[in-house]
Amino acid sequence: MPTDMNRKNFIKGSLLSASILGIGGWAAKLFANTGEHTKNIGYNHIPNKEIKTMNTVLHKASTRGHANHGWLDTHHTFSFANYMNPDRMHFGALRVLNDDIVDGGMGFGTHPHANMEIISIPLSGDLEHKDSMNNVAVIRQNDIQVMSAGTGIYHSEYNKNKDSKVNFLQIWVFPKQKDIEPRYDQITLDAADRDNKLQQIVSPNKDAEGVWINQDAWFYLGNLKKGFSTNHKLNLKGNGIYAFVLKGDVSINGQTLNQRDGFGVWDVNGIDIVAGSDAELLLMEVPMAI
Repeated sequence: MPTDMNRKNFIKGSLLSASILGIGGWAAKLFANTGEHTKNIGYNHIPNKEIKTMNTVLHKASTRGHANHGWLDTHHTFSFANYMNPDRMHFGALRVLNDDIVDGGMGFGTHPHANMEIISIPLSGDLEHKDSMNNVAVIRQNDIQVMSAGTGIYHSEYNKNKDSKVNFLQIWVFPKQKDIEPRYDQITLDAADRDNKLQQIVSPNKDAEGVWINQDAWFYLGNLKKGFSTNHKLNLKGNGIYAFVLKGDVSINGQTLNQRDGFGVWDVNGIDIVAGSDAELLLMEVPMAI
């Protein structure tokens, strides 16, 4: 387990990378490609306090960091780019949860990543991907993409369609091991496998359902009908779980959550889930000690 100083340096380094990659080092090239200026429009600089109890944290959708660059409308659950909030640095190993909407034909120019597990979940539209490992692909709704950046990769992401927007979640997770060989993977899931149940989409196991990442983390998607309830057990003692509501209303351990709300829970063996309406839910189980 890393020392406190190493842990602080690791987080500090990732924050610097987020700031550089989010709107810094590659921004000039990116905006040159799109014809935009680098001025931030509509950025939320006001720190939003977390609502905490002894072992929970609530992030209401309206309190997320927000920026509208014209071609990109983005919300940040955790500090990213120019949204730097000391109350919202990460949830355990979960470092970034960005909700991005990209205009037709626009996108993120070629930029680097290193020592981060990056998961992309398209919610609508088609996202075109190219990287320095010679991967060229399009990811769509019901696809899951993962990049283990490891020692370093370059990639670009563009809305493949010029006449419609693409909405996707960009999620970063601190890796279990640093400086591994970079790796790319994507799969297509059967959406029916998440009807009134939790479909595993990410795990640390190569042979398990979903994609695998370099961390003791498990992600799930659920399409839940109103009134559905279940108790979900965590896979690993010491992990926490962060719930993100994609659509509808859900209660987690008695806490009511609405669309795009986030809710983190730790020091528990499981969580109680009740759908207050037809809902879509993303669960992310991650180590809390990093």
